[in-house]
Amino acid sequence: MKKNPVFIILGTLFGLNILAWIAIDGLSQPRGLEVTFFDVGQGDAIFIETPQRHQILIDGGPDSTILEKLGKEMPFWDRSLDLIILTHPDTDHLMGLIEVLKRYQVEKILWTGVFKDTPEYQEWRAAIKKEKVTIFIARTPQKIYCSRLNLEQCYLEVLWPNKILEGKEIEKDDNTSIVMKLNFGQISFLFTGDIYKSVEDELIKLGFDLDSDILKISHHGSKTSTSKEFVKKVKPQLAIISLAKDNPYGHPHQKVLENLKGIKVLRTDFEGDIKIISDGVKFKIKSGQF
Repeated sequence: MKKNPVFIILGTLFGLNILAWIAIDGLSQPRGLEVTFFDVGQGDAIFIETPQRHQILIDGGPDSTILEKLGKEMPFWDRSLDLIILTHPDTDHLMGLIEVLKRYQVEKILWTGVFKDTPEYQEWRAAIKKEKVTIFIARTPQKIYCSRLNLEQCYLEVLWPNKILEGKEIEKDDNTSIVMKLNFGQISFLFTGDIYKSVEDELIKLGFDLDSDILKISHHGSKTSTSKEFVKKVKPQLAIISLAKDNPYGHPHQKVLENLKGIKVLRTDFEGDIKIISDGVKFKIKSGQF
């Protein structure tokens, strides 16, 4: 029996209508904060989705792996990001962002503007110029709010650097990393880039409230960072290390793990992607393929 083309069309439209209702219903559901630490090998890439559905990407890892990660995390129709944050222009944080700029519409970029004499840096500068993205130069005490309605409920706060570094070439550019604290209700995250112990000491001296529930361990667990004094100030419940399996640097260093004794530690080389979901009062952890 031949199928009536009218019924086929009506059936297709009905199916699309159901999908539309599902999408609308999904958008109407209350959402918490989601922070995903992507497993991108030896590098950093952190994806934040705020309760107001703003999407923020902190660093992009060393290659195009980030595109696969975003493709799984974001709806297939969503090809835009509200904000990209480049903590510092080292390749293992920078390269993936160049790929993201090629394939996603990015509204704003926050970075230090530090100069680095590398081909990757030149490609980055060319990409942000070509895409005509709105650029902001990071410096404390900037704040980025998740919503205009309740400013203190959810916001990112820049703790470092404490001066404008745009256009400057700095030998140890790890120490120019943007350090940010994400506050959501009673839950907080501290993102540290690749800062060394010397900047950790400066942050303590500057008197910032470093107390955070989740700490992103600096410099992939290198011995250059994560001093015992800094850990005591942060007092994290959970520490996350982003690194590759069998990396040639010996990360994470045993001293770092000793300084984190008594704190739950999760590693992307063991767990894969690590997602933290919070309602502003408590948080839960998902890892692997979720």
